[in-house]
Amino acid sequence: MGLPAVELRPLRRADFPLLCRWLAEPLVARWWDDDPSPAAVERQYGPSVDGTDPTAVYLGVHEGQPFGLVQVYAFADEPESLAELSAICPVPAGALSIDYLVGEPEARGCGLGAAMIAAAVARGFADHPGAQDVLVPVALGNEGSWRALRRAGARWYAAGELVPDNPVDPPDHVVHRFTR
Repeated sequence: MGLPAVELRPLRRADFPLLCRWLAEPLVARWWDDDPSPAAVERQYGPSVDGTDPTAVYLGVHEGQPFGLVQVYAFADEPESLAELSAICPVPAGALSIDYLVGEPEARGCGLGAAMIAAAVARGFADHPGAQDVLVPVALGNEGSWRALRRAGARWYAAGELVPDNPVDPPDHVVHRFTR
């Protein structure tokens, strides 16, 4: 059961209108409680595009068409996230994490999300040669997300309470782990 071919392309400002549309898409908005306005997208993603934020942000592309977004970052660059996750599980030195969304509704349920996740993990390991782990916390209720992680090769690592991305969610999270 192979995954479809997915390329990662760095996010560009020209992609911001597409990202605004994706963030407003109902299923994405349910789990990514981000403001989809152009000004908010610029504030959130502009620094990564400019290279002033160390988070790498990519579009997942299949057969020439972008379908999703994935961010790759080191926990060392996100001390609040590191502290919060460390309260429920060990975070190995140099660990990375990813955040992802499938913005095109027709791209869901066909393996593209899992393929984008696998590509992002491989890219993270290539760009951070000292990293041995990618830890990904996901709201327990977001079953599609953690199933995509497992399909991409992650294993369950921990469970506990974390501040949810969307304040309407309970704090229950599962953490999945990829190892080099």
